[in-house]
Amino acid sequence: MDTDYVITTRVIRNSQFTAEPGPVRFLRVPRSAQAFEPSHAVSGAGDLKAWVNEVIAQADGDENPNSVSPTGDILVFVHGYNNDVETVLLRQRQLQADLVAEGWRGLVIAFDWPSENNALNYLEDRSDAAAVAIELVRKCVRLVAEGQARGCETNIHLLGHSTGAYVIMEAFTQALKDGDLFHSPWRIGQVAFIAGDVSTNSLSLADTSSEPTFARIMRLTNYSNQFDAVLAVSNAKRLGTAPRAGRVGLPVAVSQKAVNVNCSRYFAQLDPKTSPAVGNFTHAWHIGDRVFARDLAMTLEGAIDREAITTRDLIGGNLYLADHPRPRFMSEWGIKDTLGPQNT
Repeated sequence: MDTDYVITTRVIRNSQFTAEPGPVRFLRVPRSAQAFEPSHAVSGAGDLKAWVNEVIAQADGDENPNSVSPTGDILVFVHGYNNDVETVLLRQRQLQADLVAEGWRGLVIAFDWPSENNALNYLEDRSDAAAVAIELVRKCVRLVAEGQARGCETNIHLLGHSTGAYVIMEAFTQALKDGDLFHSPWRIGQVAFIAGDVSTNSLSLADTSSEPTFARIMRLTNYSNQFDAVLAVSNAKRLGTAPRAGRVGLPVAVSQKAVNVNCSRYFAQLDPKTSPAVGNFTHAWHIGDRVFARDLAMTLEGAIDREAITTRDLIGGNLYLADHPRPRFMSEWGIKDTLGPQNT
């Protein structure tokens, strides 16, 4: 594959993408490029249709024997508040390489939203994230809904890093307000949060703010890390004490669709000097880590129960990320055979 596919909501000024919200654009980015730029955007309805068809073809072109998806898989990566265009593209490419190396055969595309590469702009970026979520619904969720209505069976998954988790939850909330989308039976497959900068209470059964999300997804996997220093700072910036899901995990009373994977024990033995992670290591170690990628790959494939995924140790009723291999003979299980007529 010599092209990366990106969806961006940055405004263009002086022929450059800036850190302010703008209209949604769909990009084809040459693999040789170090950053995406306005010239990579498609133009017109016909070109957008071709872009969508290319993405689906890439996702469906290499059937994964380990996946329950009837065709292929697309993972939409939604980054956090502190990303410039170079970092977004670097992380997208690293995530794609990690997942492929661990046996996943889908396509990673990036949903890019404007955020300054400056911690002092955190609160402004949080406001931008809410506005961006509306555009995510108007242009992207609608594409998913229309495709599924036409019979497209490619599985769409979401990965939210840091404030990206907030963008995802806000998008589901905004979709609830759209009459056509509310009444159509669209769905999202797996949703995963890494270093999720959302209140852990917002994911509880007692908080209605997560209901729109859980109503449309198959499963939410929250990867938490008690050593995440950025999320500790996040609390201080908002002058509150609400614990973040990416740091302390999920609440006790949570939807049956949700599962927490505690990464703290695994993270504590990692050496930052040997990691390709970009950004604060405690907050962004996931992208570039093959054990995390292995766990995420099996999560996206959906064939193994959450408590049986082999990269997880069940200790005291809690799941902990652990460096274990895939099941040895998984590719021989005939998982795809279960999707059609069979003898049982």
